[in-house]
Amino acid sequence: MKSKRLFNNIMHFLVHNSFLFTVVIMCLVHATMLGICLISGVMPLMFVNVLSVVVYLFCIVLCNFGHILPVYISVYLEVSVYCIIAVHYIGWVSASYFFLFAIVPIIIYFGCFIFKGRKRLYIVLLLVLNFALYFCLYLRYVDAKPLYELSYGIRTTLVIFTTFVMVFSVIFYNTIYIYSSEFEMSSLELKNEQLSADACRDVLTKLLNRRGFLPLVSELMDDKKSNHFCIAFCDIDNFKRINDSYGHDCGDEVLRHISKTIQKEMPGCDICRWGGEEIVILMRDYEFSEAKQKMENLRKCIETNPTVFYNKRISATITIGLEERKTVYNGPEEIIKTADERMYYGKQHGKNILIFKDA
Repeated sequence: MKSKRLFNNIMHFLVHNSFLFTVVIMCLVHATMLGICLISGVMPLMFVNVLSVVVYLFCIVLCNFGHILPVYISVYLEVSVYCIIAVHYIGWVSASYFFLFAIVPIIIYFGCFIFKGRKRLYIVLLLVLNFALYFCLYLRYVDAKPLYELSYGIRTTLVIFTTFVMVFSVIFYNTIYIYSSEFEMSSLELKNEQLSADACRDVLTKLLNRRGFLPLVSELMDDKKSNHFCIAFCDIDNFKRINDSYGHDCGDEVLRHISKTIQKEMPGCDICRWGGEEIVILMRDYEFSEAKQKMENLRKCIETNPTVFYNKRISATITIGLEERKTVYNGPEEIIKTADERMYYGKQHGKNILIFKDA
C-alpha cells in the first residue's frame, strides 16, 4: 500500500512538473555530451554543447515562470540544430540523429497540452519537419567522411548513450501519458460514486459540505456543557482571476491544494467547503487567542505555498473572518454569519488578512 502511494505521488509530481523535468534531463544530456566531446577532442561540438546547456538553464527559468510555449519551441530548435552540427562534425556513425527520434514523444505529448483544436496541426507540421530533417541528413551524410574521426570506444559510447536517451524518452512519455489518462478516468469514476454515496462531502475537495457541517455546529451549540469553540470563515482571494487566467481546471487544483493545506495545518478540526471558494473551519476546544494564532499561521502558510499546475506556480492567498462561541448566538447560521461578515470586511480592506473583531 505504501509503495503504491509512493508511486502515485512520484507520478503525480512528474505529470505536473513534466516540462521542468524534461529540460533538466536535456541539460544533463548535453552536459554528458560536453564531457564526451572534451575527451574526444571535438572542440567545435564542445562549444555547441556549452551553448545547449545554457539554453536549457534558461528554459528551467522559463518553466518556473510558467512560460511553456517558448520552452517547447526552444527544445525543438535546439535538438534540430544540434543534430545538424553533430552529424556534420562527427559523422552519421555517431548516431547523433537519434536525438531527432527522442524528441518525437516530446513534440506530441507537450504539443497536445499546448495546442487545442485546429492548432494541433502545428504538431503534425513539427513532426513532418523533424522527419524531413532526418532524411536530409541521411542523404547528405550517410556516406560522407566526418570532419573528426572518433575512436572505436568513443563512437560506441555515443551510440549507446544516444540510444539510451531515445529509448528512455519513448518509455517515459508513454508512461506518464498512460498514468495521467488512467488517473483522470479513475478520478471521474470516484467523483460519480461519491455524488451518489456521500451527500455530506464535497466531491472536489473531499471536505464536508453544508449538509454535513451545520449539524456538527448545531450539536455543539445545543450542548450547554460542551467546550469552547471558534468558527473561521475563509475565502480565497482573487479566485475568479485565477480561473479567468489559467482555466477552471487550474482553479480546481488551487482549491484542492488549499483544502489539503488546511487539513494538514488544522488536524482534528471540522472543515467545510461552504460554497465556491469559501471554506469554513470549526475549531473545537479552541480558546479565541489560540484560534487567532492558528489562523494567522494558516494564512501565512497558504501565502508561501503556491499551487503547482502543469509547471505553473499559482500563488494564492486567503482572507479570514474569525468568531468564537457566545451565548448571544442561537444557531450555527448566526455565528457563521458573523465570521463571514468579518471576512467580507477584510476583503474590502486589503485582502490576505485575518479579521477577528468587528470594525
